[in-house]
Amino acid sequence: MNRKAGHRTKGILGRKVLAGAFLVVAGMAAGCEEVDLTVPNADEVEAAYIYGGGLTATLNGNVAEVTIVQATQQLRRGGTLWAKVGPYILLFSEETEGLFLNYPGLAGVRVVTATPGGTEVARALLTRDELNDVTWRRALNIAGLARRDGTQRPTLLEDLVEWGEDHTRFEYGPTFIRP
Repeated sequence: MNRKAGHRTKGILGRKVLAGAFLVVAGMAAGCEEVDLTVPNADEVEAAYIYGGGLTATLNGNVAEVTIVQATQQLRRGGTLWAKVGPYILLFSEETEGLFLNYPGLAGVRVVTATPGGTEVARALLTRDELNDVTWRRALNIAGLARRDGTQRPTLLEDLVEWGEDHTRFEYGPTFIRP
């Protein structure tokens, strides 16, 4: 009799465990929505940007890396300020915002500026969650003013560099930026 009672207890316990496991799996399936983690390919990233100089794009996992060639003349004439502002001009743009909106799996966009000879000038990484709707509008405004009037009003470029340094992970090449 003990043997049968023990067997019956195991059977009841086993069914309870299976029923519980089924409920957990069913609950997980019902509560989980399919998450779109689409990322662009390099060609789609390149096509997103309108840039008059050389531009190439690669993907490193779910981070798009855009490399642009910055004119040597800009660096000679504009010095440290133009070396620093390079990545932010492209990074804080409608194109970057569009990449984040269209590709929910894209975690970040890194812009690297280099000389025509390939020497890295600066780099900045903007992550998806860094800006919200309000701060995106502010970023687009600051960058737009810098693009339009920065040559005549260098303080606009300084504002963009400050905004960029506050909202990205950045590095400046030692050849162009002295501490």
